[in-house]
Amino acid sequence: MESSAVLGGLQLNYLLCPSRNPSSSLPIRPFSFTSHSCPLSLKLQKQLPLTSHGASAASSPIRPYATLSDTFVETSELAGIEWDNLGFAFLPTDYMYVMKCAQGGSFSKGELQRFGNIELSPSAGVLNYGQGLFEGLKAYRKEDGTILLFRPEENALRMRLGAERMCMPSPTVEQFVEAVKATVLANKRWVPPPGKGSLYIRPLLMGSGAVLGLAPAPEYTFLIYVSPVGNYFKEGVAPINLIVEHELHRATPGGTGGVKTIGNYAAVLKAQSAAKAKGYSDVLYLDCVHKRYLEEVSSCNIFVVKDNVISTPAIKGTILPGITRKSIIDVARSEGLQVEERQVAVEDLLDADEVFCTGTAVVVSPVGSITYLGKRVCYGDGFGVVSEKLYSVLTRLQMGLSEDKMDWTVELR
Repeated sequence: MESSAVLGGLQLNYLLCPSRNPSSSLPIRPFSFTSHSCPLSLKLQKQLPLTSHGASAASSPIRPYATLSDTFVETSELAGIEWDNLGFAFLPTDYMYVMKCAQGGSFSKGELQRFGNIELSPSAGVLNYGQGLFEGLKAYRKEDGTILLFRPEENALRMRLGAERMCMPSPTVEQFVEAVKATVLANKRWVPPPGKGSLYIRPLLMGSGAVLGLAPAPEYTFLIYVSPVGNYFKEGVAPINLIVEHELHRATPGGTGGVKTIGNYAAVLKAQSAAKAKGYSDVLYLDCVHKRYLEEVSSCNIFVVKDNVISTPAIKGTILPGITRKSIIDVARSEGLQVEERQVAVEDLLDADEVFCTGTAVVVSPVGSITYLGKRVCYGDGFGVVSEKLYSVLTRLQMGLSEDKMDWTVELR
């Protein structure tokens, strides 16, 4: 039978011998193939670009951003896991994407490798000086089998901004997006069935070269791996309970709080662990100067609703510019709601009608209660009217259940 895979702008067409065990490997080398077990043809052809939904499908030159380093087995069968029991925990999948470059150079063609451990020098820049960034985005499966990505170019742009701040080279937007597409397609059997979850995509950029003195690393690695996931919070879409942290801080003015660097997340673990030990879902941080204005939760942005006006802390260098945050603001305004990006005082939070969080992992999560200086304020036992509306509009768009009038989704077939 004939099958094909589109990887990084290349279409690999091949004939699979019916008698061959589907789980066995098919050795594929870039642009050629030799096999003694069954006839197989491999050809390269110009492809219509994988575009945003509704975008023009004009032909474009081949851009082979990914080669297959060892083996590739094309299958339409889903992975044999219990999709109904997915949580937000790592599950190993089949392939990861790897691309390298030297300091001062540019990233070139990467490759898809079997997923597995990587080797790093003990003196790697990422291990010694924290020179690393990561991104997070998701892929969803539609009823017709189509796989959807959500705004991958925004993740690419954010990584490039972060790389500039951290003195790192980074892939171009096109390289990033093509690498994401290739990785998802190579692992498509791990994309959950419709309504069962999503495929979480984790791009990493790290200083992999050895360095002893404090300086940018001499070599960098861009890597993407994926894992099927369910809900981030164990509560699912039930309301979460937050505690306001007023002693420890996530970020400082002039620091790296506004970029998705790895160090931002290690810094929240102490307060988050203490909060969870007391039964809270997560921690909400205040600014470190006045200790009065809201910043963000450990891994997501915060929104406050009062009299149908939505307020969220303005991006000013200490808050991560979340892509879900940006999308919720655009969706809200398209629905005729007023959105203010401003300093939001903790007093505004305590007087709110609704509070909710946004992020790639959580999408939209209602906040059931906030505890501040021993005082607990409750907002209800589920979504509020505004947050439920925004959650419904955004998730239906992400999963391909409604028309994408924003031109945000990218279809993979």
